[in-house]
Amino acid sequence: MPEKLSDEEILEKLKALNGWEFREKSIKKCYKTASYPVTMGFITAIGGVAQRLNHHPDYILMKYMEIEVSFSTHSAGGVTQKDIDIAIEIDKINIR
Repeated sequence: MPEKLSDEEILEKLKALNGWEFREKSIKKCYKTASYPVTMGFITAIGGVAQRLNHHPDYILMKYMEIEVSFSTHSAGGVTQKDIDIAIEIDKINIR
């Protein structure tokens, strides 16, 4: 089982990521998209990454041209390296 990171470790790792925040025992990010079809495609892409890494979001909140996604590792009771790794992978998705 992955080990829970300390708050300090999480904040340090998030410095290398753009826009991810640490709140309420999870990491979260809000993405803006150009259109509704792009929003839907991005959600599908996130699902593909989550399935490939076998690590799924706490939630995905979808608005017309905005998505908020949240990750934590429930078995560890907080944020682990798995959450940081999936954040890195999601940030690589082209959302144009």
